[in-house]
Amino acid sequence: MIRITAFQWVPPFAAGLVRDLRVRWALEEAGLPYQARLLGQGEQDSPHHRAVQPFGQVPVYEEGDLTLFESGAILLHIGQQSESLLPADPEARARAVQWVFAALNSVEPAIQELAGIDLFHAAEEWAAIRRPGAVAMVERKLDALEARLDGRDWLEDGRFTAGDLMMTTVLRILRHTDLVAARPALAAHQARGEARPAFQKALASQLAPFERYGPREEVPVLQPAR
Repeated sequence: MIRITAFQWVPPFAAGLVRDLRVRWALEEAGLPYQARLLGQGEQDSPHHRAVQPFGQVPVYEEGDLTLFESGAILLHIGQQSESLLPADPEARARAVQWVFAALNSVEPAIQELAGIDLFHAAEEWAAIRRPGAVAMVERKLDALEARLDGRDWLEDGRFTAGDLMMTTVLRILRHTDLVAARPALAAHQARGEARPAFQKALASQLAPFERYGPREEVPVLQPAR
């Protein structure tokens, strides 16, 4: 049985964004059953967890003798077992993989910087100075994606792949802004991903423990950024 690690509870602003969602979604798309091992507060720094995840993060993927960390690496491993995520054709597969890397390397760092400013440092003077530049960088990334998706449902080859999965989870980090909503093709792409039954099941599975182990409030809405 496949086992993944996830947090028992996270603050409301992080609910639905923790990276085990990517792995849960991939496993649901691939039709692979799994179990979640939930980490309590502080347990991510335990010697046991650090032995399998040197940085104390989630998720960790365990299957037999194989242990993996980093959501991108885990997603590609699952994709190798399922044509629903990575096409069998070598060239189409390579194109799907490139979008996984694009989401992680070209898009997510800029989005994470802005999210960090808004969610953790909004009241600090340096954040107010840095934020316009961070927003401008995110907008450049999103404009490039919007151009790519103009007239397309999915990023490559007219079908959903692991690249769309990863990109959707990255774009969700901006849910406290209207940056995605302001770009119709991009918003539609995210909505198509989130409407997939596998996503809905994965999201419900991630959120369920948060209801059991801690209070859950509405996601805070900050001043929208354009």
